[in-house]
Order: sequence, then C-alpha cells, then structure tokens
Amino acid sequence: MRAAFASAISADDPLAGLTVGEAPEPVHVDDDWVTVDVRASAVNHHDLWSLRGVGLSADRLPMILGCDAAGVDDAGNEVVVYPVLLDPSDPRGFSLLSERYPGTLAERVAVPRSNLVPKPAAVSFTDAACLPTAWLTAYRMLTVKGRAAQADAVLVQGAGGGVATAAVVLALALGKRVYATSRDPGKRERIAALGATAVEPGARLPERVDLVIETVGAATFDHSQKCCAPGARIVVSGTTAGHLATVDLRRVFAFQLEILGSSMGTPDELAALLEMCAGGMAPVVDTVLGFSQVREAFEKLRAGDVFGKVVLDHTR
Repeated sequence: MRAAFASAISADDPLAGLTVGEAPEPVHVDDDWVTVDVRASAVNHHDLWSLRGVGLSADRLPMILGCDAAGVDDAGNEVVVYPVLLDPSDPRGFSLLSERYPGTLAERVAVPRSNLVPKPAAVSFTDAACLPTAWLTAYRMLTVKGRAAQADAVLVQGAGGGVATAAVVLALALGKRVYATSRDPGKRERIAALGATAVEPGARLPERVDLVIETVGAATFDHSQKCCAPGARIVVSGTTAGHLATVDLRRVFAFQLEILGSSMGTPDELAALLEMCAGGMAPVVDTVLGFSQVREAFEKLRAGDVFGKVVLDHTR
C-alpha cells in the first residue's frame, strides 16, 4: 500500500527523511485490532518532530507517519481514529500512532477497535480528519483543564497554529469573549474574521481573562500571566517558542492562578467534539491536498505559512 513514512532521522533537515512509497500492510497486534481504510488524514507538527527524531528513534524506522485519520472500518462503518494507545513502556503511559505503531498517512491503518469513534454523517471525512490531535487537544484544554464553563473571557496565544486556531473557534462556539494573539497581520485579520478580537503579542487587553490557552511558551508566558484575572487558569500544551519560561510566583499566589499541563484527550471527548461539528461548527482548514501531494503538505507545515489544518484527501 502507499504510505508516507520516516526512512531516516535528521534534526536539521527533517524532510530529507520523508519517503512516499510502498509500505507493508497493517499488522494486527491481537484479535481486538481492526484495519481502517483511510479516506482522509491530516499532518501535524508531531510528524515533523518525528522526522527530527523526537519521540521516534532510529531503531523504529521505517515508520509510517501521521496521527489523524477518518475512514471506514471492516464492517463498513464511517469512523474517526483515536490516535492514543496504552503503552506501559512509555514514561507517559501511552504513545501516539507513528511513535511505536504505524501511523495514519497510508491507505490503511490498524488500531484497537476501542480506538474507533463513530463519525456523524453530517461531518465530512476531511473535516473529521482535522480533529483527533490538534482539535482534541484544544477541546480538552478548554473544557476539562481550563473549565471554560466557569470562564467569560479567554486569551489564546499564537493563533494560526493548529491547536491555537482550534481553541479560538471552540471558545467562540462555547460563547466566550475571545482574544487571540499573532505576530502576522494577515493571520490577525483571519482571526478577527472568525469572531475573536485579534491583537499583537504582548498587547494590553481591555479586560483580564479567566482562561489562557498557551501553546507558545517562553515568548508569551509573561504576557499570559499579566492578562490573568484572579483565579484564572493558564493551560499549556506546547512550547513552540521556548520551553524555559519564567514564572512570576508573586502573581501566582497573589492572584491564585493555576498553571495546568494538558495533552490530547479521551475517546469520549473526541465524540463530543464530533457532535459539535455535526451541529454546525466547522474546523478551520488551510488546504486540502491529494495524498500524492503529501510532500507539499509537509513543506507547507514546515514553512509555517498555514492557518488551520493541512488535510490529505486519500481518494485523490
């Protein structure tokens, strides 16, 4: 079957190790595993990190990349693949598809049957493929860790990236006042078009917020703290601009702030996210490409000139 896989590791030039070609058919680890015919998938920064050797060691090569997919299972059901697998050998207690088991950038992928979430008929395969990683991460950051039900105003740092853009759309759908930062004037225009108040990084907000979605890290963390209302939550799921942030402990105790880590979500949360999409909320898609254009998809992601998800239509 055709697939996109890591054939070599290169920290400096990750795309040098990206190969598109024939790969073995999926293997079932046990009787509970099933094969899904992939109709659409999406690329993530996780894939670029894998090609750099982060979370993927050379002894596991070649490894099919990809965490996100929607397709059809062995019984003909339209499903979305939940990409988290229990993994006692991993310090986290879990691993993602493409770390230990082959990923979703292929014609077919094998997963435990419990990792299949029904796809509502109202949600397209390409929209559904956006959700399992970035959008699920944003959903959990907002609803579970950030307790958005208790918030009126939300700040999203670094909107334009997959998780941050998802957080903007989700927070708006939840009825929140949303502020979002971006260095790029063009992205700020697109953020404003979604319904959020777009500001430059570090800008003073007209109010303090109850919840901050933080995926940038050191470059924005001081601003995140200064924008917090008493009792606010700062939820962190990434560090695209530095992982060694300075925490002002005086502000933490004086304002009784919570700093919370978050990663991915649960199958039930993915199902709830799909229901939001079935109800009319649409994921932000930058580009839909045919699977034969997978290298172009990676190049777009690496260049950073994207707003929303880059999706692969496996039927093209």
